[in-house]
Amino acid sequence: MTYEEAVKYILEIPKFTKKNDAVHTKTFLKYLGDPQDGLKVIHVAGTNGKGSVCAYLDGMLRSEEKRTGLFTSPHLVKINERIVVDGSPIDDESFRENFEKVLGAVKAMDESNLSHPTFFEFLLGMALCAFREAGVEYAILETGLGGRLDATSAVETPLVCAITSIGYDHMQYLGDTLAQIASEKAGIIRPGVPVFYAGSSVESDSVIEKAAQKNRSFCKKIGKDAYEILGIKDKHIAFSCSSAYYGNTTWELNNTGIYQPGNAMLAMEVMRHLFGENAHTARWRKVLSGLKWAGRMEEVLPEVYVDGAHNISAVEAFIQSIPQDETGNMILFSAVKDKEYEKMAAVLCRDLRADLYVVTHIDDSRGTGAERLGAVFRKYTEKPVVVKESAREAFVWALEHKDSRRLYCLGSLYLTGMIEELIQEVKSDAELRRGIKEV
Repeated sequence: MTYEEAVKYILEIPKFTKKNDAVHTKTFLKYLGDPQDGLKVIHVAGTNGKGSVCAYLDGMLRSEEKRTGLFTSPHLVKINERIVVDGSPIDDESFRENFEKVLGAVKAMDESNLSHPTFFEFLLGMALCAFREAGVEYAILETGLGGRLDATSAVETPLVCAITSIGYDHMQYLGDTLAQIASEKAGIIRPGVPVFYAGSSVESDSVIEKAAQKNRSFCKKIGKDAYEILGIKDKHIAFSCSSAYYGNTTWELNNTGIYQPGNAMLAMEVMRHLFGENAHTARWRKVLSGLKWAGRMEEVLPEVYVDGAHNISAVEAFIQSIPQDETGNMILFSAVKDKEYEKMAAVLCRDLRADLYVVTHIDDSRGTGAERLGAVFRKYTEKPVVVKESAREAFVWALEHKDSRRLYCLGSLYLTGMIEELIQEVKSDAELRRGIKEV
């Protein structure tokens, strides 16, 4: 198959398969020759911040001159983004070759009347095969949904587990209380495997602590008292660490999200556990100050930001991260139907000083209709609400009417990906190019 045919095959998987259990995933990996064997796996779960923590870990591990593999989701523009080796997505030829390996295993499974791997399982298999082929030492695996039943949990012997902040998301699958959601996330904890987690609430923290105790696992909470935010300057957020291990050094992140120092501290504490006195913290500082994670409070154009906030807790953190001054803010928003988009809209209208809201429909069957979003926003604000049917039309319109305001685009990672792709196309698109000139 060509690369394009391989991508098409993968994207069509949800049409002819169902969710499989952990036993199936383990069997699938056996058909692949257990490519996870020999990898030093860092398993990451949580509601918000998983991708950032994974990216920070990957960068710091590479600063320690370790060969790394990174498996995350979703991708923003190109599916290869989900499988990263030594800081770069695998190229199209490597993607195709690993697809062929996995497809061969799938055909053998079919002959034994075993069900087809899911979309996520298939990509996990490809990632682990790519890591094995590249001679990766440390593999960072981000859960797709939850933890207990996630395909990544078929990798049974991680080196360490990390759980990011817990909030309300995917309640139809994970439960409608923080305790229930935390229980699913804590399902990645394995007997005797150390776990580091971000303190979120008494309810969720208690669940994680009890799960660790049950598994006789070392457990460390990284709370807000672990660091102090010093300020935001030149598109960087600065913070200091409470632990004497890090000294009196000021740390900086190439991001203005107020939630990112907590993500960085979680990753740093995992690294501290792994390397201890042999750590090169000066290298970590250099890496973190320059590392960019696409789609997370990312400035994609001057005063134009995209953020992957797509649930209530993430939107609340987003609002705390942006300046609300005389310059003014403009919001471009979209969301999928199964998210609490009305609650997100209410919070954005109530707690954010914005002059104008633009809402749109993302090009996906799960996308909420633009007119529906417009009606929701108008319930909560008297500010202008502009409705555009396509993300492209909405983004171009927003750029043309931005004036001196800051433009923030959020509500769905699908929207973030679409905007990232639009910007990549700018050189060949006259209409978009005109809009950007006015920014």
